[in-house]
Amino acid sequence: MRALLSVSDKTYLFELATRLHQLGFELISTGGTQKAISEYGLPVKNISEITHFPEILDGRVKTLHPAVHGGLLGQSSLAEHVAQMEMHQLERIDVLAVNLYPFKETLRRSDADFETCIENIDIGGPAMLRSAAKNFHDVIVLCDPADYLPVLDDWEQQNLSLSQRKALAAKVFRHCAAYDALIADFLTQELFPEKLTLTFEKTQQLRYGENPHQQAALYRHPLHHRTSGISNALQLHGKTLSYNNLQDANAALQLLAEFDDDITAVAVKHTNPCGVGRGNTAAAAFEQCYQADPLSIFGGIVAINAPVDEATALQLSDIFLEIVIAPQYSETALHILKQKKNLRILQIQLPLQRQHTHIAMIEGGLLVQESDSRTAAREDLRQMSESSASEEHIAAALFLWKVVKHVKSNAIVVGSVQRTYGIGAGQMNRVGAASIALEQAGALAQGAVLVSDAFLPLRDTVDIAAKYGIRTIVQTGGSIKDADSIQAANEHGIALLFTDIRHFKH
Repeated sequence: MRALLSVSDKTYLFELATRLHQLGFELISTGGTQKAISEYGLPVKNISEITHFPEILDGRVKTLHPAVHGGLLGQSSLAEHVAQMEMHQLERIDVLAVNLYPFKETLRRSDADFETCIENIDIGGPAMLRSAAKNFHDVIVLCDPADYLPVLDDWEQQNLSLSQRKALAAKVFRHCAAYDALIADFLTQELFPEKLTLTFEKTQQLRYGENPHQQAALYRHPLHHRTSGISNALQLHGKTLSYNNLQDANAALQLLAEFDDDITAVAVKHTNPCGVGRGNTAAAAFEQCYQADPLSIFGGIVAINAPVDEATALQLSDIFLEIVIAPQYSETALHILKQKKNLRILQIQLPLQRQHTHIAMIEGGLLVQESDSRTAAREDLRQMSESSASEEHIAAALFLWKVVKHVKSNAIVVGSVQRTYGIGAGQMNRVGAASIALEQAGALAQGAVLVSDAFLPLRDTVDIAAKYGIRTIVQTGGSIKDADSIQAANEHGIALLFTDIRHFKH
């Protein structure tokens, strides 16, 4: 019996090599792996003794040889294979343990240049793994150190079933596919290539999905260290995050990423913001956020882009929240928040980053688009009405415009330069969304700003806004009935501004 070991990750190599030797396997190896096994005091042959060909091209070619792949691919159940192997003096390889050059780890290094990354692309390793996995009936193939000893236990006790061998082979092909996907992503320059290769690593089995009858798991990108999103957050306290928690927390951070320069607090419920506030301190920002919707924030998620101090923690602890997210917490603040046994406390990196693309699953496929990174600047606002917006209302419009792009369409947000007053989300018609936002704002709508994520198809939204006392409306423009909305604004003395930017969110 022979075993070929060639691993860059030496975890459990000593245990594996020792056990195989004790079981009577002849050990074959390459380079650094052979050196390590020799230092363990175990007999091991270099691969060149099997191939009768030296390693060449700086080690790029060493295992790509019929003596290796013939030993891995020959099927013992086929007489023709057995005869050919005897004719060409090819010996069977019964166990293969390979993990690949550390390409992922190289990408993570800040000092790794392009050529260094290229040299860490493994060629022989994937080829051997694929050969062994294809012939899983005859070859025990191992790519994960965690499998080494349990598999050998089962093999020694003659309990290694065909289904287990098949599962090991499937794991190998996933391993190789993920490896190739990282390489493809590294080399790809197109935003939408002809084939989309994605790879993610399972980090957690969740209790359930959106509902208790649905199973769920969390997967993270192999290079998650480059992101500052929810998948890279550090949990300091509280229950394990659920599927819905992660969805809501992700929505909160995507909205918070809009506010790089201002201390801002956002509250999210069912992936929609229910309140957004700004202030000179974290406590002031949260107070504005809370006052935006004291009812809906109950059981919600709050994210703040400033350190949480004692004053902020006392405010947060006064209400029931599922999650609090911030870049930093004072020792006193943590002590206060940890009194809530089930409150999840998450710490994030700043600045928050936005993804370049957004991916959505549909039946049988994926939708991929550029992320919505646009927002309106002052020069984008076109005055369309006879009345002009004040400087304060323009500043409020730019603030609220960042909020409305994160509200499900149809979306209407009412507010001021400091906070939202009312949010209407996901309605089947725009005037319905406006009615919800205005009703929530109530008396605060008097003299406030209303923004819409898309054009107003009819004048009805302007008319209802006027009844609540709205003084400035911001919308995209582009409706065939823009003139009707402009006329309505003029009739009511409302300043109407167009952005020519739409922010549908489905």
